[in-house]
Amino acid sequence: MPEEPLLPGPPSPQPSAPEPPQPELPQPEPPQPESLSPELKPLLRELEDGLVQMQISLDDHQKQSQLGYLQLLSKWNRVHNLTAVRDVQQMVSRHLLDSLSILPFVDGDTLTDVGTGAGLPGIPLAVAKPHMNVTLVDCVAKKTRFIEHASSQLRIDNVQVMHARVENLRLQSELVVARAFASLDKLALLSGHLLPVGGRLLALVGHVPKPAVLENVSGFSVSKVARLAIPGETAQRNIVVLQRD
Repeated sequence: MPEEPLLPGPPSPQPSAPEPPQPELPQPEPPQPESLSPELKPLLRELEDGLVQMQISLDDHQKQSQLGYLQLLSKWNRVHNLTAVRDVQQMVSRHLLDSLSILPFVDGDTLTDVGTGAGLPGIPLAVAKPHMNVTLVDCVAKKTRFIEHASSQLRIDNVQVMHARVENLRLQSELVVARAFASLDKLALLSGHLLPVGGRLLALVGHVPKPAVLENVSGFSVSKVARLAIPGETAQRNIVVLQRD
């Protein structure tokens, strides 16, 4: 029988052309706080000088956020009476530097600022510690509304605001901080349940309480008492660190 002719096979596959490289997407710019008003720009030097004296390092964005917070506080304070300090220049030392002076004592992942008022020291600390979860607590609605507005405007994402009384809170935090909130024994009584064993209570005070008071705070032992040096301030400032038994 005659052989059948061979049929041609399928064409060999041709190598596909390489895909053109995709252009890199532009990286988003870091969030920027509200532009500083002309009256606040000279305060940047005062803030920077104070940070140098206290040996605290903040980047440019953090400095802008600190002053942006003061700008909002000054604006709201004209109507809502959030702080007794009216002069915005005095706010640099009395609010920002005073709050930041306790940074050497602040570590861990969680901090609760009880009786925070207009957000002090919680907002300055949250800006300086962007990876720490900071809860700000106050029972005055106009103050918590301001803090919510300020943290939103300045894009401070590590802040949680709670309108509540401290004694009614049900949360746990590695650190509790208070600035001019209550006497030391009352502060420990109201906020002690927020701390686990070994947690620390940082109390910013004027004069150090007498030893008889320090040694008899129920449920706590004294870890450290230290003098705080606030550039531009002559009033005595101290920190008392109590550890939960």
